[in-house]
Amino acid sequence: MDNKSFDLSCSLRKEDDNALNLSPFLRKLFKEVLPGKHNFVATLIEGRDQKKRPTQFEMNQVLQPFDSAKFNFTKVNPEEVIFTFEEAQNDTEKYFDNVPHAVATSSSSILINVSPIGYCHVLLIPRIHDCLPQRVDKESFLLAMYVAREARNPFFRVGYNSLGGFATINHLHFQAYYLKVQYPVEKAPMEKITTLGNGVSIIQLAQYPVSGFVFEGGSCLEDLSDVVSKICIFMQDNNRPFNVLISESGKRIFLLPQCYAQKQALGEASQEFLDMRINPAVWELGGHLVLKRRKDYDEASEATLSRFLVQASLSELEFQELKSCILEFLASATTEK
Repeated sequence: MDNKSFDLSCSLRKEDDNALNLSPFLRKLFKEVLPGKHNFVATLIEGRDQKKRPTQFEMNQVLQPFDSAKFNFTKVNPEEVIFTFEEAQNDTEKYFDNVPHAVATSSSSILINVSPIGYCHVLLIPRIHDCLPQRVDKESFLLAMYVAREARNPFFRVGYNSLGGFATINHLHFQAYYLKVQYPVEKAPMEKITTLGNGVSIIQLAQYPVSGFVFEGGSCLEDLSDVVSKICIFMQDNNRPFNVLISESGKRIFLLPQCYAQKQALGEASQEFLDMRINPAVWELGGHLVLKRRKDYDEASEATLSRFLVQASLSELEFQELKSCILEFLASATTEK
């Protein structure tokens, strides 16, 4: 199933075309969209891995208890709080602009990302003072979907990294930022797997370096959110690291299982890529790769980045086994209803 059969935003296609048709001067100046089949986006942020808040947990367990002694988002500087918000009882919006005491009275917050990779790179912290560990639940995932919809712009995406999927803080959070170009994963060819009773379609990526699922449809945003959150919960309960990209203002969701941290722990990761220090979190798996060394950026090519993403992804056999498990899980969940 070719991606063009879906109702993608015209602005996404137009911006992508513009990015690929840069003049030689601008291509030299920006050097972000790489030539090739996928048009990966490469960004150089030298030393970003040294500037980020350090990972303070084991990478081999997707579910780990919250530890108040370690860094969490209740400890951020007040200046990092952009605003807090709460669900309204009607269609009116209610925001609280950068008022530190509001963090204690409102359930959810938007914070700046102190290690941003792009414009408007922020963190969404659901129910911040509940001190929830980094694990998906139905309510928090729906909140992330609402945030994506509230942005009303297809270039603003919301992402999630599980533990083991290169989340670095074990305090429930999503990320979001604005990139005015179509993500490579968003334009990858796709093959339909099935359509569920509520109208949500399950699709798989094809001819893309990372094996993954795509979800769209349903009678409402809540239907789509419910299906994907159930699968995320199933995966984390079975210690399967994953990343989620909420695209097109919540109309399409990419679920990308991965195994790179496991390969690192087992000594199976390529030394070439270990030296590059790329962490394959949601943005990287989606095709926006943050490089930390000038050498890697200057020599970046689609072939090299594709090989890296293949190493981070499940093998074809592993993906097919996971797909069977997920479909069996969904069928049993429907039967129980």
